[in-house]
Amino acid sequence: MDADTVFKLKPALTRFLHQFDPCFGRITARRHLDTYVMGQLGPLERKSIEPIADASGTPPRTLQQFLGLYRWDESDMRDRVQQRVAQRHAHPHSVGIIDETSFVKKGEQTACVQRQHCGAVGKQENCVVSVHLGYATPDFHTMVDGELYLPKTTWHEDRERCQAAGIPDELVYRAKWEMALEQLRRARGNGLRFAWLTFDEGYGGKPPFLRELDALGQNYVAEVPKSLRVWTKKPQVLYREHVRDGRMGRPRKLPRLKVKNNPTSEVQDVVAHSPLLRREVWKNYRVKDGSKGPMVWQVKRMTVWLEGADGLPTAPHVLLIARNALNPDEVKYFLSNAPPQTLTDVLLLVAFSRWKIERMFQDGKGELGMDHFEVRKYLSVRRHLIVSCVSYQFMAEFQQEHRGEKSRPDPLPDPHGDGPAGPGLASRRSLFQEDGRFDPPATAADAAAHYQQQPLSSQANDPPPARDRATTARPDDLSLATLVAW
Repeated sequence: MDADTVFKLKPALTRFLHQFDPCFGRITARRHLDTYVMGQLGPLERKSIEPIADASGTPPRTLQQFLGLYRWDESDMRDRVQQRVAQRHAHPHSVGIIDETSFVKKGEQTACVQRQHCGAVGKQENCVVSVHLGYATPDFHTMVDGELYLPKTTWHEDRERCQAAGIPDELVYRAKWEMALEQLRRARGNGLRFAWLTFDEGYGGKPPFLRELDALGQNYVAEVPKSLRVWTKKPQVLYREHVRDGRMGRPRKLPRLKVKNNPTSEVQDVVAHSPLLRREVWKNYRVKDGSKGPMVWQVKRMTVWLEGADGLPTAPHVLLIARNALNPDEVKYFLSNAPPQTLTDVLLLVAFSRWKIERMFQDGKGELGMDHFEVRKYLSVRRHLIVSCVSYQFMAEFQQEHRGEKSRPDPLPDPHGDGPAGPGLASRRSLFQEDGRFDPPATAADAAAHYQQQPLSSQANDPPPARDRATTARPDDLSLATLVAW
């Protein structure tokens, strides 16, 4: 980063970081926040403590103490990040995205490290895993939370090891979906509202998580595993006892399922055996124009019911079965608690928006060095993740401001979900073109009218995600130096 770039960037960063002044009790600790964030935003090849300290003329030990020993409130910093997003970037078409990422680490001393599946390398590896919540609108996205996952056997049950790594006694094992739910509640408590929530089958396959979202009134579109069990016809429920023909014994609990009901089925069997779906025609939706041509997914939908915690059917849900038009053996299953009249293309747009958090991870690691941390204690890693949210938010806002309001198509992931994550941070609009017959109403004008009449978000008076189609495009370069020059 040359002197001219630093000169233009630093005043904006200084103004941005002033909002976190109350998180610090002493000015000496506060000044190190500027150093650390500037180091993450700068052109250093390696963005761990030592290179950042050397570039700024700060003793490395001082930055280590900033993360691990100095007294400042990282929880308040995270809250302020979320409150700023709620105040400045509230949007009726916002999408919350839950996902996890991993960081390869050697040795056994780093907090929460263990040998486990590591998405960063695609195999079993020694690593730590963190659960994150992202926030996305048609023209803005940023990370708003991130937290280390504490493995149960190797860490939670070994409190001496936890103490050695600085993990507080009150921090215990939580399933990843429980961590995600806590992050969602925390964000809502800070004023963030998500019209939609989306996540992969690692979370969509947890019925207790889905029930908690229903209880919160949070609309979601979740990818679910093929083994998820549903009813394709709502089972009958008895609410009062009938005549028992003189039989004795304890009366059964009510309400309860009627004895003669169809059992639940795995969603993978619904496509093959449901008469309703067999009669329905596959509808084609072009999700993305890739380098090898348009990526088309064929979709069927039907109404299903889940089994509640009491064994009774839940409210109706929408099940989408999507198969790759070029590879029919590749099938994805999506479940949504949205109103039944929600259009299929709206649900698909939300479901395929998960690429944005992959973009966030890619940017966070590639541009900010989110995976470059070399600290071991729990508090230091926790603070690193939260400061990375701060750096990412500044980068996202800075780019949004300097890119202007130009819109472009909304690129989506490849059919495998693990290809290029799409372009970098930029102004984006929804793009969903449909090759086959559209959901009723059939015409675009009728669809727009229907769309405006039916609120689809988690709040009764919020509209659904935008579906306007813009085609203006410009290069996406995450270099802050390029943006300042532009």
